[in-house]
Amino acid sequence: MIKSQLFFALLFLMVLSSCSPHLFASLRSNNMSQLELGMSREQVTGILGDNYTIAEKRIEEGVPLEVLSYRNFPNNDEFYLFVFKNNELEEWYRELVPNFESRKD
Repeated sequence: MIKSQLFFALLFLMVLSSCSPHLFASLRSNNMSQLELGMSREQVTGILGDNYTIAEKRIEEGVPLEVLSYRNFPNNDEFYLFVFKNNELEEWYRELVPNFESRKD
């Protein structure tokens, strides 16, 4: 009896864990659709969360510029960059990390 319960519990965990990357990716997609140009940095991080890195920070012609980078979990080769000028979202775009394959001669 205990063995069968353990088996079904492990089976359930395997099924649940196999679906989770797709669930996280769809949540990101839903969050991205809430973004609008002109939002503040606080509004964007409130929607997307605090799991970002500051990719760039500088002053351009007297205006503070900051670029936040979010990895698109579970796709580690894809990330989004959010450009804020004067604390307002001016643009965002997707970047792909180059995938270099080694040649075998």
